[in-house]
Amino acid sequence: MGTPVNITLGSHVWVEDPELAWINGEVIEIIGTNAKIVTANEKTVVASISSIYPKDTEAPPAGVDDMTKLAYLHEPGVLHNLDCRFALNEIYTYTGNILIAVNPFQRLPHLYSVHMMEQYKGAAFGELSPHLFAVADTSYRAMINEARSQSILVSGESGAGKTETTKMLMRYLAFMGGRSDTEGRSVEQQVLESNPVLEAFGNAKTVKNNNSSRFGKFVEIQFDKRGKISGAAIRTYLLERSRVCQVSDPERNYHCFYMLCAAPPEEAKKFKVGDPRMFHYLNQTNCYEVSNVDDAREYMETRNAMDIVGIGQEAQDAIFRVVAAILHLGNVNFIKGEEADSSKLRDDKSRYHLQTAAELLMCNEKMMEDSLCKRVIVTPDGNITKPLDPESAASNRDALAKTVYSRLFDWIVDKINSSIGQDPNAKSLIGVLDIYGFESFKINSFEQLCINLTNEKLQQHFNQHVFKMEQEEYTREEINWSYVEFVDNQDVLDLIEKKPGGIIALLDEACMFPKSTHETFAQKMYQTYKGHKRFSKPKLAQTAFTVNHYAGDVTYSAEQFLDKNKDYVVAEHQALLDASKCSFVANLFPPLPEDASKQSKFSSIGTRFKQQLQALMETLNTTEPHYIRCVKPNAVLKPGIFENDNVLNQLRCGGVLEAIRISCAGYPTKRAFDEFLDRFVMLATDVPDGSDEKSACASICDKMGLKGYQIGKTKIFLRAGQMAELDARRTEVLAGATKLIQRQIRTYLTRKEFLGQKRATIFMQKLWRAQLARKLYQNMRREAASICIQKNIRAHRSRKNYANLKASATVIQTGLRTMSARNKHRHRRRTKAAIIVQREWRRHQAQEAYKQHKKATLALQCLWRAKVARKELKMLKMAARETGALKEAKDKLEKRVEELTWRLELEKHQKVDLEEAKAQEIAKLQNNLIELQEKLDEAYTAIIQEKEAAKLAIEQAPPVIKEVPVVDNTQLEILNSQNNELEAEVTKLKGTIEEFEAKCSALERDSKANLTEAEDAKSKAIQLQEIIDRLHTNLSNLESENQVLRQQALAVSTIVEESGELNSLKDKLAILESENESLRRQTASVEKTMPHERVSASEKDLENGYQTEVIQATKEPRNQINVLAKQGSLTDRQQENHEVLIKCLTDDRRFDNDRSVAAWIVYKALLQWRLFEAEKTNIFDRIVHIIRSSIEKSQEDTRELTYWLTTSSTLLYLLQSTLKFSSTNNAASRRNRSSQATLFGRLVQGMQSSSVGLETASGYSGMVGISTDQQMIEAKYPALLFKQHLAAYVEKTYGMIRDKLKKEINPLLNLCIHAPRPTRARTLRDVTKSIHLNTIAKQQASHVQWQNIVNKLEHTLTLLAENHVPSMITRKLFHQVFSYINVQLFNSLLLRRECCSVSNGEYLKMGLHELEQWCLKADDEAARSPWDELQHIRQAVKFLVSHQKTQKSLDEIIKEICPVLSLPQVYRIGTMFWDDKYGTRGLSPEVIQQMRKLMAEDSVNMTYPSFLLDVDSSIPFSVEDVSQSFHGGNINLSDVEPPPLLRQRSDFHFLFQTLPE
Repeated sequence: MGTPVNITLGSHVWVEDPELAWINGEVIEIIGTNAKIVTANEKTVVASISSIYPKDTEAPPAGVDDMTKLAYLHEPGVLHNLDCRFALNEIYTYTGNILIAVNPFQRLPHLYSVHMMEQYKGAAFGELSPHLFAVADTSYRAMINEARSQSILVSGESGAGKTETTKMLMRYLAFMGGRSDTEGRSVEQQVLESNPVLEAFGNAKTVKNNNSSRFGKFVEIQFDKRGKISGAAIRTYLLERSRVCQVSDPERNYHCFYMLCAAPPEEAKKFKVGDPRMFHYLNQTNCYEVSNVDDAREYMETRNAMDIVGIGQEAQDAIFRVVAAILHLGNVNFIKGEEADSSKLRDDKSRYHLQTAAELLMCNEKMMEDSLCKRVIVTPDGNITKPLDPESAASNRDALAKTVYSRLFDWIVDKINSSIGQDPNAKSLIGVLDIYGFESFKINSFEQLCINLTNEKLQQHFNQHVFKMEQEEYTREEINWSYVEFVDNQDVLDLIEKKPGGIIALLDEACMFPKSTHETFAQKMYQTYKGHKRFSKPKLAQTAFTVNHYAGDVTYSAEQFLDKNKDYVVAEHQALLDASKCSFVANLFPPLPEDASKQSKFSSIGTRFKQQLQALMETLNTTEPHYIRCVKPNAVLKPGIFENDNVLNQLRCGGVLEAIRISCAGYPTKRAFDEFLDRFVMLATDVPDGSDEKSACASICDKMGLKGYQIGKTKIFLRAGQMAELDARRTEVLAGATKLIQRQIRTYLTRKEFLGQKRATIFMQKLWRAQLARKLYQNMRREAASICIQKNIRAHRSRKNYANLKASATVIQTGLRTMSARNKHRHRRRTKAAIIVQREWRRHQAQEAYKQHKKATLALQCLWRAKVARKELKMLKMAARETGALKEAKDKLEKRVEELTWRLELEKHQKVDLEEAKAQEIAKLQNNLIELQEKLDEAYTAIIQEKEAAKLAIEQAPPVIKEVPVVDNTQLEILNSQNNELEAEVTKLKGTIEEFEAKCSALERDSKANLTEAEDAKSKAIQLQEIIDRLHTNLSNLESENQVLRQQALAVSTIVEESGELNSLKDKLAILESENESLRRQTASVEKTMPHERVSASEKDLENGYQTEVIQATKEPRNQINVLAKQGSLTDRQQENHEVLIKCLTDDRRFDNDRSVAAWIVYKALLQWRLFEAEKTNIFDRIVHIIRSSIEKSQEDTRELTYWLTTSSTLLYLLQSTLKFSSTNNAASRRNRSSQATLFGRLVQGMQSSSVGLETASGYSGMVGISTDQQMIEAKYPALLFKQHLAAYVEKTYGMIRDKLKKEINPLLNLCIHAPRPTRARTLRDVTKSIHLNTIAKQQASHVQWQNIVNKLEHTLTLLAENHVPSMITRKLFHQVFSYINVQLFNSLLLRRECCSVSNGEYLKMGLHELEQWCLKADDEAARSPWDELQHIRQAVKFLVSHQKTQKSLDEIIKEICPVLSLPQVYRIGTMFWDDKYGTRGLSPEVIQQMRKLMAEDSVNMTYPSFLLDVDSSIPFSVEDVSQSFHGGNINLSDVEPPPLLRQRSDFHFLFQTLPE
């Protein structure tokens, strides 16, 4: 508070305001102990000096991120700081290690992205901007490092954002801890998935929040010894049971009731629910719906959430049956019965609801009615049944509903815990407490007393923690703090929970007596606590009492205290529900022990709650606490509104102001020595030279007469009010100095202005007189000329007006006529065009349909012909692999095929004949059957006619004649005989059919046996084909060896003159040629023997869908031809050449014309040996293995990595520019490698483009002038795979070099982000020279860090140049490294407010100048271009060091100073900026408001963008880029001296050839 010492005339102060709580103003007059103040809203008020607080005029307009840094730590200062930060969307603020979170009532996803989690991962607390991730990271790190459990206490009133904060905390803990076992969903996911279920059954709409939690929740996240999440548990406290039966307007009951009423019709019908207005428990209020909430959709989501947490469909139905039963139970009403003090159901409607409730709970209706209307009293003499009056019966009904709902909620919580799973072996845990805040309403009942008791307990824990933190800082600074008093709230806790003597104990005692009422309970309290300072009785109150809590006085109504405190289950209710046929309901009410079943044992809600609270406090006391206080800025739940009174009340209820009061009891102001001197050095200009900072601070305090301050090791600690005294004296000194400076400056300016005006007056008089003379003469000339001009102008205007009028009329007429004609012409054209378009479109449709059919037909034909051709080729190859021995087998197979074909045709003919005979026989029998049927019908018709004739004769006969029965058996016998004949024929026909079916089955068995033999023959034919393929492979190998020997012979003829070697080569050539010729003849003979007719027959059969080719199995073919054995020597020699080539690749590290010689030699050898066209070879795998092993061994050796980057990229370029791949290979590669996200995947596209026409002169080394079609080589799949591996290792090597350079400069960047704090010039005069030298040393050391970064870049560039890495790759590498520097520096500016200062901007500008100079001086173009990657940090620095920011408009900032930065980035820098050098202001409030408005508009249509930059870790080039980087470069291997290892071998003499021009 203010004192006459620190409140002076002109002081800026805070004064109380009825509307804004606190308002700033300026003292204009001091009248005794009062002060007259002009407030910010231009009102004049008079207030006592002791009731006003000083204001820090030098506080940054954006506020401070830690309120312990405030010069004045008092209530209005804290409120104003939160308001300033909230206006800038800075919703998090520290108070020491306590986080205050203000609910923004809008989504800010950029604050909770994974990238933001990465920024806070491992960062020291307070190093970055305040964030709940920092609290979570601190707790996790403390748990890992100290092996002690942690707890995070999230508190705040309803609607403050506690639940969302808890979700984000669990997200971060899951991000840090992961999951110990990877199966199933993570614990964090399961806990979050349980939230909808708990919210449905435990949340309700209240006055302050649409989704208020009416229970406390403590989430224990358990970790194993590795720090991985291993389990979790949810503990709940004090569900508000009374809300089930009593709801006040405009609140709602629990969400689940309204969800069930809005369920789908079939569900509502099943549970017999409907409109919520028909249920008594829901219609006590007029609020049935919540804005922006669809109860029907919430019902389905709750059902889905139940499925996720493991609640089965049957259990879900049982849960909602119970909920529906509670609703129906509330509609059961009672009236007086026939007996005295008895009751009965009011009407049929109540009877219906009772029946429905009993049906839903699956219990006896009569028992339920008796349990509601009667009470059984257990006495020693026996049970006595006592009827209940209607009021007691209604209370009994409500008790049953509350008990059932409470048991249901507890069951759901237990089910969720069992679903999540707890780890009994957990080493530590982090508990997140989401608890209700302090509550004070117009009418406060028993629930509010329990809630406020919880907050009193937590506040005591909080106060102890805050005082402990203060003690630790005092101890760390080694100051005397023994006389600092700690204010405790133990007396309030004793008043409520002490046993005996507490309010809860008195309540339990009153509940045990049947005749106790709330009046007697209130009177008992009045007598017991008559003199207690924390307890008072309101005036004219009979049952109300007031408790003085830490957050203020709360008046409670003792009515219904007794009913709400009783927790025992009525024995009748227990027996009723235990006997339920529904196992779910029965499990909610397990049978009580024998003793408890005999009588209702008293149980108390208050006692049970005290036990739960005590268990919670014991858990918290075993953990290291961390606090998050959530604040709701306004009552309308809208963004951008900050209500001071509302926030101030929450700060009181949340204990934040209590923590400030504890801090003020000690040393609320703590300042580092350099900061203190920087602010108050002008108060002690006579500090002796040679004194250090500590003694200088003490000297200033002593000179100002301060008492009770303390000097620590690094800080000075001031008592409450001392900072204001120093500021008042500082203001006086600065005011005196200001007046002196103003007087001198005004004198100088006035004299300067007078002399200037005198000189200007004389000069102006001279000029003015000359001007008057010239003007007089000019006026005379103008007057004469004006008369002439007027005459001509008037005539000209008249002519011009007439001409314009005439032209306008003509133009209008022409235009109208033209428009009419154009409209007619346009109509004709449109009509004609429409006809043409319709005609063309119809023609186009028909043509396109025809083309598509034609194209599909051709494609199908091509595919089929290709398939048949491949099969024919395969069969030809199979036949060609055997020479002499296969011919005999082939002849036998042909004979067997002909025999089987003949047999198959014979069987077919027999089968056809049999089917025809069968069909004829069946037709004949059917005709006979039809004829017999017709005869039978005729006989029946005749019998019927005879019967009718007999009846007619009987009717016509005279009645006197006696009827004599006449039976004609002749016709009947004839019919019977005919019928027997027909039956015999049918029986015979059936026998014939059965014989025919037996023959058919026998034929089918024979056919299957033939098919089996055909399949066996087919397998033998496949083996024969494999043998032929091997022959073809050997033939191709002999041809390649033949060509190699020809090249060797040619080289030997030009270099070696020894005739012996030449003769031997010629002999080898002759032998190989003869072998080749013999193999060709044998292959040709085998191919000729393959019958063409069989191939065509197979094609025809395949078209019909059947395989008719049948080949009889023969003996195994003979061993392969002896020619294969003769290739052994050539294969061994080829392996030796491969070994030599691999050794050359690893040892020869020369460069020629900026190209790797080893890569070109390897390429030329592979090309010479035609290995790119080989179907099978292992040389490619060996080369890839050498590159991979070399890279893995040299991960820390940049020189080695750059060499292999050059070599692999050169090989990749040569393959890319020379090889082409067939469509088959391309299809195979696309099947095997579908990814094109990286360089490895983009390789397939490069193959296609290379085969079309790459403008490079490659192929053979040094070849120029040869067409591309002649140079391109048809490569096989091994070459494709080799090329893909090369691309992958170019990518990997590039990434390793880049990441190694980033890793080296990252620690240096961390040292360069924040400039060393400079000492101002006026401080240098008063402190020792050693301080000045130390500051200069720090600046020089920081300059060295920038130089080290430049040295790292220069070293890497040198290595890249020495190994001739392509300039494109070098340029991309430095682009990404500079982009990384840009991201790191820019993100640090946005996350650290201390970095957004003028001095830090100048420091970064100096470091960026170092990088710019290096880029400009670099010889390589690749090092000069990356400078543009630093645009973000350059423009941010430009903004920090720019002057007169308050005068700059938004357009000027966005378009001129920071055109690259996004609006959120500019807003972030602008709001975090502070001038630590000149004390100037940042951006104007108008510009800040404009940016907020623009961002709000943008956020409506898109996701709120993140202001942080992301690091680009992709590969920024493709195969085509690598090829283009080599474009135009060639190397002539004939000019390169091969290594000695190759010169000694004749197989590599082709390297010495000079290729033709």
